[in-house]
Amino acid sequence: MLAYALRRLAYSFAVVLGVLGLLFVLFFVYAEPVDIARRAVGEKAPPEVLARWVNEHGYDRPWTEQLRDHYVHMLTFDFGRSDADNVPIAQRLREGAGPSLSFTVPAFVLSLFVGVGLSLLVAYFRDTAIDRTGVVLAVLAMSVPFVIYIIGGQFLFGKILRWFPISGFDPEPALIMRFLAMPIFLYALAGIGGEIRFNRTVFIEETSRDYVRTARAKGCGDTQVMVRHVLRNALIPILTHVVTAVPFLFTGSLLIESFFGIPGLGSLTVDAIEGNDFATLRVMVYIGALLFTVFQIVTDFTYTLADPRVRLE
Repeated sequence: MLAYALRRLAYSFAVVLGVLGLLFVLFFVYAEPVDIARRAVGEKAPPEVLARWVNEHGYDRPWTEQLRDHYVHMLTFDFGRSDADNVPIAQRLREGAGPSLSFTVPAFVLSLFVGVGLSLLVAYFRDTAIDRTGVVLAVLAMSVPFVIYIIGGQFLFGKILRWFPISGFDPEPALIMRFLAMPIFLYALAGIGGEIRFNRTVFIEETSRDYVRTARAKGCGDTQVMVRHVLRNALIPILTHVVTAVPFLFTGSLLIESFFGIPGLGSLTVDAIEGNDFATLRVMVYIGALLFTVFQIVTDFTYTLADPRVRLE
């Protein structure tokens, strides 16, 4: 297992280096420094102001030096300062991580448990009206764009019923759930359709295995078979699906945070795109790629926990 872990770490490190190289090409070679400065200080800024901005941010140095510093700073997590307002990017990340995780984690857990539970239900009633109805509703839920859930939820729960604020955020413990309840519900609702569709397929495939027929021949009831045998043996594809989605919890949701005014990492990314803040944007892309690569490794090792027969060699 140690040899496998070292190989996976080496491969992942090479992937991260490749991502950093691609980021440099996209953000430093493709865009001219003067164009970056003009977007940051204004289209009508005089040439001397643009030249001073380029010099202050080091964009006038040879590209070899910029490439070296790009790798060193990203690999050592020295993210520097924002191109838009010169605020340390690490400070923005610390401030935005809490609001993002405060709604993505509960929404993800809710979507996962409800999705797995409903998937077991429709798989239990396979080829019945309940199964067909569940599949149709899941496909319909997957077909609706995410933005429709957001606008519809704000209109129904915020404007018509007035149960929750349409947008806003307050970190106070007594008020935070009032602002996050609707984003959590809508985030989970939008993902339940995909969870049901994916997990139902996995569960139905498992029900055709020999061990299921053996368990039923020994007198195990259908409920016991589905919960103790099918669910347990279906954990590997479910874990793959879950662990690969975890990195995106840290980077937030662009649409949810923008529509609901949540000051998280998703809003930070949107602001960086709108403000042409290349320094912040490359950091967000790098963090997303790094987290995804790390959790790919975690996925491999969780296989051994879900199924003792799996050996990493």
